[in-house]
Amino acid sequence: MKKEITLPETISARTEFKRKFTFGQMYLSFVYAIEAFSILGKNKKSELIHPDFLERLQLAVTEVNGCAACSYQHTKMALNMGMSSEEINSFLSGGEDFIDPKEAKAIVFAQHFADETGRPNKKAYDSVVDEYGEEKAEVILAACQVMLAGNMYGIPFSAFQSRLKGKKYKDSSLFYELGMMIFGILALPVAVLHGLIRKIFGVANKRFSKG
Repeated sequence: MKKEITLPETISARTEFKRKFTFGQMYLSFVYAIEAFSILGKNKKSELIHPDFLERLQLAVTEVNGCAACSYQHTKMALNMGMSSEEINSFLSGGEDFIDPKEAKAIVFAQHFADETGRPNKKAYDSVVDEYGEEKAEVILAACQVMLAGNMYGIPFSAFQSRLKGKKYKDSSLFYELGMMIFGILALPVAVLHGLIRKIFGVANKRFSKG
């Protein structure tokens, strides 16, 4: 039986950006997502961190950024994993009812990561390392980096979809929506190359705020 996908009204009825990003921010998110995908691929084999945990982290990132398209896709994935609609909607609404105490620090970090547009405070990341260990902390960070990249492309895509339905985002334009979508497709091969070069030279796949 197919599970019905319902999103919180704050997402499904959205007609304005919760957060809006630039071309440069999207490109950098793609660059960091390359190594992040590799880390998540290794975790899929080792299951150092359970996929359900990672899904909750990514829902937390999406909640901060307000990406309708990503919310829909990750709701579908979470339902397939066995999460309840109530739990998913709680995460997408920023609720705390379903947060496992053992995951709380990582969830808070994911929200902070999204708030800081991928440049978290180093002390915040260090606290995640202290709580879960270096290897798990890298997987947690990778899940957030991949989700942020998806959000940066998904947000203008969501606005474009809404425009086609006759519900234009208040603070958007067709130029911005199409520009971000087209730029994202054209920039992806360059970002992949950029990310691979960074990996070859051993450049750390972490960015921290200066504050």
